[in-house]
Amino acid sequence: MKLILGSGSPRRRELLAQIGVVADDVRPPDIDETPLKSELPRAYARRIASEKVAAVVADPDDIVLCADTTVALGRRILGKPADAGEAAEFLVALGGRRHRIITAVAVKRGDRVWQRDVESTAKMKRLSNEELNAYLASGDWQGKAGGYGIQGMAGAFIPWISGSFTGIVGLPLAETAALLQAAGYPLWKDMA
Repeated sequence: MKLILGSGSPRRRELLAQIGVVADDVRPPDIDETPLKSELPRAYARRIASEKVAAVVADPDDIVLCADTTVALGRRILGKPADAGEAAEFLVALGGRRHRIITAVAVKRGDRVWQRDVESTAKMKRLSNEELNAYLASGDWQGKAGGYGIQGMAGAFIPWISGSFTGIVGLPLAETAALLQAAGYPLWKDMA
């Protein structure tokens, strides 16, 4: 049995390491992550996690772990910004408002799939032009849903959260651990 992480995210590898899990292989799937017309954020995150786990080729006894994190402002999905201009648009829109962060996790072993999604809420302060420009110049927004990562510089912009901090980062650890155990992964075997 091998554990395959279907994600190129270094944050997800770091989070798994916090619970003593190191993937045997990393195979990020190449899927179209474009939201469907009128698709709601939670349904979108679930669908993308499901499509990711289905796209990873694995042996029947291997366990595949995939996730998708989506930032939602009302019904609007704020994905990974295409460029600094779109990142700025997202950050200005989020400023002074609460928004939702949904992370859907999917685990596959053979023909069985286990899924959970976790929704958290955060508030971003209104950014000054200096803060916005410095953050954009840092490049820390790249590859991050909503144009920010709470675990980096943008943590200074988030005065309040409710829910799962690790879910906001990109992998809710309590729920992920339960899914891995359900799939037969010996989570605590080397810790005793």
